[in-house]
Amino acid sequence: MQPYYTFQHELEKLNKKLLDLSAMAEDRVRRAAEVIQSQDPLAIQSIILSDYEIDELEVEIEEDCLKILALHQPVAGDLRFIVTVIKINNEIERIADTAANIAMRVETISKCQPLNIQFDFSKMAENVVAMLKKSLDSLVHRDSTAAREVFLIDDEIDEMRNQAYEQITQLIPDQPGQANCLINTYLLARHLERIADRATNIAEEVVYLVEGTIVRT
Repeated sequence: MQPYYTFQHELEKLNKKLLDLSAMAEDRVRRAAEVIQSQDPLAIQSIILSDYEIDELEVEIEEDCLKILALHQPVAGDLRFIVTVIKINNEIERIADTAANIAMRVETISKCQPLNIQFDFSKMAENVVAMLKKSLDSLVHRDSTAAREVFLIDDEIDEMRNQAYEQITQLIPDQPGQANCLINTYLLARHLERIADRATNIAEEVVYLVEGTIVRT
């Protein structure tokens, strides 16, 4: 009984760490979305300087997974859970990195002259945050139906990214002196789209965890 109890206890601790990591990453993305509008220098630095916290927990989770695989040799559903944790753990860490990248882009843009860009970053950021939340909620509740709903939102984010690209590339010839600032502004949309892509990847892994079905969108 003792080895089995220990194994289950380690799985529970691993699950809690993954949920803690998810909450931390979601918080970073929300804050990154806010600084796109506020350009608050203190908030920008807070996002950038706190990135190490997620990096450390991501490494800890990966080490826990490898330890469990080596000591307990899980099978069936338990093995599927460990494999899913390893993949989602990586996706979440990359999401947090991208949030830090957004903060760094905003820091650069804040030093530029005002840009006449009509694209609504607040709407795109709001949709990405909602998409990430749905993806992570589907993980918490082991809800593959909610996970599949995430796939539908991804196309909308891609279209928004395309709109940002079209608008900003049209402005560059008219404002060559602002080219660097305009490119950094477009990269905000690109970073938001990458977060959406990784949220989709998490949703795919949730479907695999719950249903045992591999899906790629």
